[in-house]
Amino acid sequence: MKKLFSVCFILLALSACSTSSTGRNQVSLYSEAELNHMGITSFEQMKKEIPISKDKATNDFVLCVANAITANVPKFAHQGEWEVVVFDSAQVNAFALPGGKIGVYTGILQVTENQHQLAAIIGHEVGHVLEHHSNERLSANKISNMGMAVAAIALGASDVDNKGLWVAGLGIGIQYGVIMPYSRSHESEADIVGQDLMARSGFAPQASVHLWQNMSKLSKDTPPEFMSTHPSNETRIKQLNEHLTLSQSYYLAEKNSGNTPQCVKPKVIPKPPTEKSKK
Repeated sequence: MKKLFSVCFILLALSACSTSSTGRNQVSLYSEAELNHMGITSFEQMKKEIPISKDKATNDFVLCVANAITANVPKFAHQGEWEVVVFDSAQVNAFALPGGKIGVYTGILQVTENQHQLAAIIGHEVGHVLEHHSNERLSANKISNMGMAVAAIALGASDVDNKGLWVAGLGIGIQYGVIMPYSRSHESEADIVGQDLMARSGFAPQASVHLWQNMSKLSKDTPPEFMSTHPSNETRIKQLNEHLTLSQSYYLAEKNSGNTPQCVKPKVIPKPPTEKSKK
């Protein structure tokens, strides 16, 4: 038992030695090579399972924005070009993975009104990669699983009644007390890092606020923030507004130097085929 507790404390001590760009302590138990391999493998699998858009105008628009963003990503995040794929799906989603991979679903292009709002989305997703959030989430899950195992063993050796309920309760406590807030801190951090990244790439950071106002209109019956892996739309809008003064200064510097991308959103984004039409 003592050995198990010692392992947990050693892992926690070692993982707390790094910090994010915002000064937050980070848990990182995996190597960059491991994360890159997982990201590349997942991306290749997704390309096999999800239809890829063949619409030239849509692809040109997404690539224009993504290339402007990734041109300003530090090389430590990825060496070489980023692979960008537009998935022909109604999902209102996008993502970036370790290993230099970006996926944008056509569904989110129905919500983003212009290049600036799409830049807010891509900047946010790349922000997760920059801040090593995948590593943190995997590491946090690993440590929480170890903690559950230690607790189960400790309870098994004790005289506590209803041991199953105690373990189940501990699981709920970890989920709502550790994993979910941890995820919310990632989302908030990616919002801020992404807003700075889009501004440094010549996109208007105010668009990130407008984007989440659009998202708020789509969000119905969302769970309370304390039971969600994401901050509420109101929280995100508030945080982005508060950070706008700094990110706006980055944008104005780029604008004054003439570094303003001209990515034109197509007037019509083809909707993905329905299951019926696929047949």
